[in-house]
Amino acid sequence: MSEKNGNKDNSPSIAIIGAGFSGLCAAIQLKKAGFHNFTIFEKGDDVGGVWRENTYPGAACDVPWHLYSFSFEHRTDYSCPYPEQPEILDYQRFCAKKYDIYPHVQFNAEVVAAEYDDAQQLWHIVTDNDTRKSFNVLITGVGQLSRPGYPRIKGVDTFKGHSFHSAEWDHDYDLNGKKAAVIGTGASAIQFIPEIAKEVKKLKVFQRTPPYLLPRFQRQYGAFNKWLFKTFPRYRDIFRFSIYGLAEASVPAFNDQSKLADLFKWVSMRHLNKQVKDPGLREKLTPDYAIGCKRILFSSSYFPAMMRPNVDLITDDISHITADGVVTQDGQTHAVDTIIYGTGFKATEFLAPIKITGREGLSLDDRWSGGAEAYKGITLDGFPNMFMCYGPNTNLGGNSIIFMIECQVNYIVDSVKKLADSNAKSMEIRSEVVAEFNQKIQHELEHSVWNLGCGSWYQTADGKITNNWPGTNTRYKRITSEADLEHYKLTA
Repeated sequence: MSEKNGNKDNSPSIAIIGAGFSGLCAAIQLKKAGFHNFTIFEKGDDVGGVWRENTYPGAACDVPWHLYSFSFEHRTDYSCPYPEQPEILDYQRFCAKKYDIYPHVQFNAEVVAAEYDDAQQLWHIVTDNDTRKSFNVLITGVGQLSRPGYPRIKGVDTFKGHSFHSAEWDHDYDLNGKKAAVIGTGASAIQFIPEIAKEVKKLKVFQRTPPYLLPRFQRQYGAFNKWLFKTFPRYRDIFRFSIYGLAEASVPAFNDQSKLADLFKWVSMRHLNKQVKDPGLREKLTPDYAIGCKRILFSSSYFPAMMRPNVDLITDDISHITADGVVTQDGQTHAVDTIIYGTGFKATEFLAPIKITGREGLSLDDRWSGGAEAYKGITLDGFPNMFMCYGPNTNLGGNSIIFMIECQVNYIVDSVKKLADSNAKSMEIRSEVVAEFNQKIQHELEHSVWNLGCGSWYQTADGKITNNWPGTNTRYKRITSEADLEHYKLTA
């Protein structure tokens, strides 16, 4: 560990990459456990992660705030059930201030490399301003939805109009009166399309595959409801436990032969049929794959937006992009002033573009050449003292990722405690343990709806499901309740 005032200090030095929900949770729980020697490296100028970066119109969470907040820090003054981006970011800032995390953060410091030193048993962290610091432990909290994914369309660079990705929204650009194209109809697009459809003169939405939508019962809380949440914790807890229970009960719907999935499909189709009366448009908006294979989305405003007279839904494949607009495979040119890419993120490229090098010079890219994997989504052989939040196979088809992050942080903090209490300087998961764990996970995923070949961000190009967890949150909490040192190699 480190030397302090001439005496041995068993408290390890810890580097945390990212100040989003994962990084904040790790920092807060480390402090609660008595570990104060940590530094958070954040590439932005404030905490928040994906909720700081994504500021597109209509950005909001599709999980109610009762679950989309830390279990140890309930905030009861949200204005609506599904919090919008400014309120979520405000909550993260509130947590950072309350738990005095800001002094530990180095802002505008993007980590470009992390290298493990075998001789010193230290992680050397390198930032984009060439700062190099060493730590005993490395915790990554960069998330799965941090890097915008652009489509590979011929001629993208030839467009002479204005273009940007929804995750990098250009608020200085006035859409009023413009002819705009939106490429992609994923989670972000169904939120911002209803908003910009009110501004633009003409909106062309290019859809590859339609999503399944469930109704989203958004509303503004009245003063009485806010008073109840603030004054009676039990009232708040009833909502939290009820929503959690319903989400856990939905997990079987992601099995490939699930009868519960038929119920969700019925609700989705009823929602579509109720809101879209035009049979031609309804046909275009009807998915032709198993529900749940791609991410199920929540919206009660998207279908009405698609029926606006200034909105066209285009389902022909895109051939290429020209200086003037988008050309589809039927040869038609769609002239536009603006192209907005709502094409999601590079979700399967975990921890990229950070160059991470483990023991004996092992590159993380090489270790994951067959697709990302980890033990419980947290640790990986060849990379001692490295722990991941929101790592491989920890994403969810339902329920709240905040719960999963808290489980991972609990496991990580317990690992740090046991490392500090031992005579070891490093701990590394055994390769056979990682292999056995992931063999079981992939076997379970073979029987999931995500393996039905619809093509989604849950899978690599080779079809390996690297993102999703196949079980319940309760099960994940059980297997991460404590660090199981018998599966690790401890080095003095």
